Amino acid sequence: MRNLGAGLVVGVVALPLAMAFAIASGARPEQGIYTGIVAGLLAALFGSSRVSISGPTGAFIVILAGITAKYGIDGLQIASLMAGLILLAMGLVKLGGIIRFIPTPVITGFTTGIAVIIWVGQWKDFLGLHPAASGPHFHEKLAVLVDAMPGLHWPTTLLSLAALAVVVIAPRFTRRIPSPLIAMLAATAVQAHFQFAGVATIGSAFGGIPSGLPELHLPQVSFARVLELLGPAFTIAMLGAIESLLCAVVADGMAGTRHDPNQELVGQGIANIASPLFGGFAATGAIARTATNIRNGGDSPLASIVHALTLLAVIVALAPLAAHIPLAVLAAILFVVAWNMSEARHFSDLLRHAPTNDKVLLLITFLLTVFADLVIAVNVGVLLAALLFMKRMSETVRIEGESEASLAALCPVGVPAGVQIYSIDGPLFFGAAATFERTLAGLHDQARVVVLRLGRVPFVDATAMQALADVVRHFQQRHIRVRVCEANPRLAHKLQQFGLLDKLGQQDASVSVLDVLAEITDAASTAPPAVY
Repeated sequence: MRNLGAGLVVGVVALPLAMAFAIASGARPEQGIYTGIVAGLLAALFGSSRVSISGPTGAFIVILAGITAKYGIDGLQIASLMAGLILLAMGLVKLGGIIRFIPTPVITGFTTGIAVIIWVGQWKDFLGLHPAASGPHFHEKLAVLVDAMPGLHWPTTLLSLAALAVVVIAPRFTRRIPSPLIAMLAATAVQAHFQFAGVATIGSAFGGIPSGLPELHLPQVSFARVLELLGPAFTIAMLGAIESLLCAVVADGMAGTRHDPNQELVGQGIANIASPLFGGFAATGAIARTATNIRNGGDSPLASIVHALTLLAVIVALAPLAAHIPLAVLAAILFVVAWNMSEARHFSDLLRHAPTNDKVLLLITFLLTVFADLVIAVNVGVLLAALLFMKRMSETVRIEGESEASLAALCPVGVPAGVQIYSIDGPLFFGAAATFERTLAGLHDQARVVVLRLGRVPFVDATAMQALADVVRHFQQRHIRVRVCEANPRLAHKLQQFGLLDKLGQQDASVSVLDVLAEITDAASTAPPAVY
């Protein structure tokens, strides 16, 4: 019974949101409901999160609106279907864990940027504006909206403000009835009674919502169309994967469950493949609806199935009444969605307390999302994060000479004259290769033999091995022998494969430093090896 009740509540919550997200994405309002029905049902059946609710979400608005404006509704549905295939493939090849490597400043930056774009994008319906045509960029749309401000429609604006107040204040008095539903019903009743002139409604803008079940629709797909929409499809797939897995993580924290990220991507892939075939578009896990489900006692996929059936019952039985819903109330609901999505407090905390590099990463991702493009923002954000990580990792590599105390502990009988021992600490990879080569090349004054302890080197790549080979050549040209020791088995195998041990005249890089010192002491001759 708890899952039945939770599913009913979530279905009621999802109704105004589905229509609002669809309209903001450039689609018809019923297409948002179709998306909630199909995706909510299939993601619950084939995904791994027991309590996640899937459907249209605010995070997709910016991407989907751009695709609709450029390629039309058919292009949006083809891109959504292709994104579903990409998500399915990602799940099948077990790429679910990779999403976790996108850093928090990047996620917060583009999420807050999306919220700003959604907020500004709703000014037209919220204020009843009639802006002139604008370019595709945010600053162009903002300039046109500001120019249209003197012509705001007061009945629309007052209705929007009243609806916004209801959405914000109603939860203080009741949580059993979702505040977006209260606002939608109240604003619709007011408009139906007073018939304010100039207030746009679903009926005046879209001709109402058709009753009945969504019909199977196969989009016209061609090879040229697929190539054209490949980029948008990958964008939808990546954002859908991030949102769905974040939603599943939040659900696990609230409900004490555990999800399989790969199976979750499979479920989302199937949902996104089927949704466009029934008139819908891209869907993903919805954090707000999932939280509502958990708070109302939902603890199994049955709640998501009931949520989908609730939306289906509404569109079959109550579709004609939707013609009276003012677009202003949907804009007010999206204002609140944008505020919640912005994570303004988290954004502010990162700006105040995060390391400088993370602050820069946050701001760059945010500004690129707003003024350039979400795809560019995420790509640049992840690339910069990777470069910053490699820089930090390269700075952790240390090359230190052993102190007298450590030498005494290593070799109580004393280290042979002319032998210098150095410990390398940290990963040797291409980011640290130049520093490693530069530092090591200056550590051979008055030495006849240099011993490199590799016990604290977890891994090495080809660039670092080449740098090590260059250092060895540099030493041998000055008649200084080099020995390596204490390498872990994997590292020793790589050095052997690279041919570096042959150049050193060693057979094993994993021997102890004592064995190396014993070899040096017992050597009959200390003549330098041939220069190679």
